[in-house]
Amino acid sequence: MLLVFEDSHKEHLSFLVGLEPEVLREFCKISMNFIRKGTNPKVFQGAAQKLGVSAESVQHGVEGLMYLLTESSKMMLNEIDFQDSIMTLGFDDDTRTTLLEVYLSQRKDIRDILNEVSMDLPHYHNLEWRFDVQLSSRSLRHQVSPSILLQLQTQEDGEKKTQMLQTDPVNLIHLTSVLEEALQEMKSGYCRRIVRNIK
Repeated sequence: MLLVFEDSHKEHLSFLVGLEPEVLREFCKISMNFIRKGTNPKVFQGAAQKLGVSAESVQHGVEGLMYLLTESSKMMLNEIDFQDSIMTLGFDDDTRTTLLEVYLSQRKDIRDILNEVSMDLPHYHNLEWRFDVQLSSRSLRHQVSPSILLQLQTQEDGEKKTQMLQTDPVNLIHLTSVLEEALQEMKSGYCRRIVRNIK
């Protein structure tokens, strides 16, 4: 899976194209500090004076780098997908290599930080199911009524909750198809942009 960049992100990252590898590493350190602790405008001023550019350009460059690292970490991009994603941005080989090294070394830390700041919603823990078929009753001798009994366990804040659900095969097939459509929709660029803005 490749990252999809909007024009604004491409513009922000274009600031990093001409930087030396040492300067780029400093930008990566600043970005990681901001991911951990939040932004500090004084750092933008200091870096802007050293490079002889505006503080706004430095801020956009750091924000673009933060976006690149966090989105890549969320999607757990492998080396090839990461390099293919940034290849379209116009970086030279040294810059791509530096960014890849930083991404691979910081990916776990970024994911840990993102997990800490995310909401802890109930999530799947276990599912047990049983298939029951009623073949007949006193009033209907040749009746087949299949049903599926589900025991769903979810976990929230270390506490497990159990819900008992019952459905028939037709509803279960419909539910499965709707969930699969929703998962496919979440992979679209439009939905990913919305989710990014919500977070």
